[in-house]
Amino acid sequence: MTSDLQLRQDVLDELEFEPAVNAAHIGVAVHDGVVTLSGFVTSYAEKLAAESAVRRVKGVKAVAEEIEVRLPSDKKTSDDEIARRAADILKWRVGVPADRIGIIVEKGVVTLTGDVEWAFQRSDAEAAIHKLTGVVGVNNQIRVRSNVDAGAVREQIEKALRRSAEVDASRISIETSGGKVILRGKVHAWYERNIAEHAAWAAPGVNEVEDYIQIEP
Repeated sequence: MTSDLQLRQDVLDELEFEPAVNAAHIGVAVHDGVVTLSGFVTSYAEKLAAESAVRRVKGVKAVAEEIEVRLPSDKKTSDDEIARRAADILKWRVGVPADRIGIIVEKGVVTLTGDVEWAFQRSDAEAAIHKLTGVVGVNNQIRVRSNVDAGAVREQIEKALRRSAEVDASRISIETSGGKVILRGKVHAWYERNIAEHAAWAAPGVNEVEDYIQIEP
C-alpha cells in the first residue's frame, strides 16, 4: 500500500511530467489517498490538465481541486468577447447542434444551457469552450433528451466494459432507469473508474451518470 508521503511525491512527479501543466505554482497535499490541489494556473485548460494528471497516479482515491485560474493581464478577455468566440467555436464543432445551445458568460465563467440528443454532444460542447482564452470556468447545464430502453442501455455498457482490457467488468454493477445510469463496485486505479464512467456516458440516450465505484489499494 502506497504511503501518503510516497503518493504525494508520485503526484508531484506526474505534474512535472505533464507538458500542459506548469507545476511551479501548484501545491499538493495528501491524506488517506485523497489528494488536494491548491495554487494557481494561467488557464482553465491547464487546470483540467492538472486534475487529469493526478487521476492517472496509482493510489489516488479522490481529488479535491482548489486551483485558481489567474489570467495574465494581457490575456484577460471581456465577457462579451468570450461569448462571441464561444458561439463561433460551437458552430464550427462538427456534430454539435449550436443552434440549441445557450451561452452565458459572467466574469470569465461560461454557462452552457439547452438540450441535445447525445451525451457526446454535451461533452464536446464543453471541451470546445475549455480552450478559449479568458475562460476561468465552465458550468455545463446542457441536458440530454432521448427516449431509451433502460435494459438496452445496461447491455451496451456491460458489453463495452467486457471489451476493455483494462477493467474487470465482473467487479462493476450497473443499474439503469431510463437515461440514468448508476455504477457501483471496486477497481484498483482511478483510470479504471474513468473507463467505466466513459462507457456509461457513451451509451445512446444516457443523460445522467452516478458513479459510486470505489478505488481500493
